[in-house]
This record gives sequence, structure tokens and C-alpha cells, in this order.
Amino acid sequence: MSSNPSIKALVALAFSGSIGLLFLFLACALPQFGNWYPFTVIVFYLLSPIPTLISRRYNDDGGSSNPCKEIALFITTGIVVSAFALPIVFTRVPYVVTPHNATAIDVGPEITTTMAPPVVEGIIKGGACGLVITANAMMFLTIAGFFYAFDSDDMEYSVW
Repeated sequence: MSSNPSIKALVALAFSGSIGLLFLFLACALPQFGNWYPFTVIVFYLLSPIPTLISRRYNDDGGSSNPCKEIALFITTGIVVSAFALPIVFTRVPYVVTPHNATAIDVGPEITTTMAPPVVEGIIKGGACGLVITANAMMFLTIAGFFYAFDSDDMEYSVW
């Protein structure tokens, strides 16, 4: 019994996509990172294949260079670079965190409270940034693998 190579490719792509999403969820849900801002890169995962899919609808086989395909690759490259740049920018943007550990000091008739000074850090932590960049690499390799595996127009559409 032989297995279809497109089924193997589909299973491999599903596995790599799920690993990429796992890294993204870890960057958001782990308690030491504590926010869901890294999840905004999901928009780039949804937008990245759209220019390539549109350019395939307007395919011109007139020459070796296709302006529609070149523009689609340029826009896709901009989307991919933006997806990698966003977590780095989120890590570098200063964000003031107010500590929640106020302590009360009883000095007679009045009670004074002291608080730790506010801490300036990035919107997301460095570990979350690393996990998001790893997730981006996995997800964009999965998307590129989909276009590579299912690009040929001469696929056999037979019933198994």
C-alpha cells in the first residue's frame, strides 16, 4: 500500500504549523511573560499568503519577469519582515510597570505607605520575544512549504 506524497506533505505542514502556534501560545500564556501582546503577529500569518494568491490569479507567461509576481513578493517580504520586527519593537518600547507591593509603616498616629519605585521595561519580555521569533520562523516556513508542496498545476485529482 503506497501513500500519497501530498498526504505526507500535508501532515508535515500541519505538524510544523502546530509547533509554531505552540511557541506563540507559550510566549503569551506563560506566567513569567504575563501578556497577550505577542499574539498580534497572528495578523501577519493571515496576511502573508494573500499577495501571492492574488498574483497567481493574474499570471502572465509572456516573459521571464512578471511585474505582478514581483510586486506580490515585495509586499509579502514586507509583511514577513514586519512580523519579525514587531516583537523586537515590543521588547524595546519603554513601558512603566507600577509595582503592587505597597508596605504600610506604623509610626504612631499616622500610617505611611511606601511603594517600590516604578520599573521601566519593554511591553513584552525578552524570552517572549525569542519565542515569538521562533514561532514566526516555524509559521512562515510552514506557509512557504505549503506553496512549495502544492504549487504544481498538474496535480492528480483522483479518488484514493
